[in-house]
Amino acid sequence: METTLIILKPDAVQRGLMGRIISRFEDKGIQVVGAKFMKISGELASRHYESHQGKPFYDGLVTFMTSSPVLVLALRGVGAIGISRKMMGATFGSNAEPGTIRGDFGVSNSFNLIHGSDSPEAAERELSLFFGEGEIVDYDRAVECWVYDLGSGQPE
Repeated sequence: METTLIILKPDAVQRGLMGRIISRFEDKGIQVVGAKFMKISGELASRHYESHQGKPFYDGLVTFMTSSPVLVLALRGVGAIGISRKMMGATFGSNAEPGTIRGDFGVSNSFNLIHGSDSPEAAERELSLFFGEGEIVDYDRAVECWVYDLGSGQPE
């Protein structure tokens, strides 16, 4: 099982898309194991996006991410990182395929609704920035055997 960080960005919150986006992940079988509605501080945004410092879009990105509340999620499932990124779609809404979150809800190349970790290493780092001890909850779901084939003893 992988756990990934997803951020529903200020535009998703302001447009009232949080429930519809979360439903897509739950419909897919991905488990929500953490959630936090918050306003990101400038310091946290700078730490989260430190790999982009010095790039032309960095200042605008930090300003955007601190402009309004966001919903930060920890999502878990087999292959959760790759599945979530496919569900998100191409970075720019104008290029995202229909059926993806950005493809169905976005047209802007600046406001792209959602962030998702791009690797297990990034997920570990990002989750530790946004969630403290005990804020990601392990729990069994009764539907797990209907989401994954558990016949071999491992979820498939």
